[in-house]
Amino acid sequence: MEFFSPLFHPGAWVSLAILTFLEIVLGIDNIIVISILAGKLPESEQRRARTVGLSLALITRILLLLSINWLMGLQQPWITILGRSMNGRDLILTVGGLFLIAKSTREIHEKVEGVHRGGVLPKGRRFVSVIVQIVLLDIVFSLDSVITVVGMAQQLIVMIGAIILSVLVMLAASGLISAVVNRYPTIRILALSFLFLIGVVLVADGLGQHIDRGYVYFAMAFSTVVEMLNLRSRSGRA
Repeated sequence: MEFFSPLFHPGAWVSLAILTFLEIVLGIDNIIVISILAGKLPESEQRRARTVGLSLALITRILLLLSINWLMGLQQPWITILGRSMNGRDLILTVGGLFLIAKSTREIHEKVEGVHRGGVLPKGRRFVSVIVQIVLLDIVFSLDSVITVVGMAQQLIVMIGAIILSVLVMLAASGLISAVVNRYPTIRILALSFLFLIGVVLVADGLGQHIDRGYVYFAMAFSTVVEMLNLRSRSGRA
């Protein structure tokens, strides 16, 4: 009962609302990644992939939250590359960013050129592969958001509540975004371009060159609005 006692204070609900909003904002790029990855599966499996992937990601985020000492240890210098000290967080962001750049580049090439490299994985293995990618990439995206939650709240129940609510919102939003992305090929190319941009931002952040996410989100929102106007224009002409 003592674990839930902070919820009886009005200030805890204010903190919960603020933290949930921040988690949702910081999870925008994660929603795009999940929509793209789930889109690789047959339509009948996409919803299940998003649900399973985000459920496992939720458990992972809570475990990260409970491992505060280890999480903070990621911010201590690990290695020195070209005269610059890099900690565990930097390395994870850099590797995750490079993976996103490589994956988005390959996907764009396949869509534009109409080529498919390599064999097609069996149905079961393909589903597992997508789930693993969703969970691993969610860990990359979770680092900053979980550290933000730890820095802004002292009650563990409030932090866990914010993470649960944000993941529920992400689950609902990923379904809507996936539907739009799968329906319009040009939107899919745009989403893959966003994936490339997010990868560049992660690599830059890992190398110590922080890029304000506000500028990135504004560029993404502006590009989306322009593409929506293009779709409306083409529909009107048709």
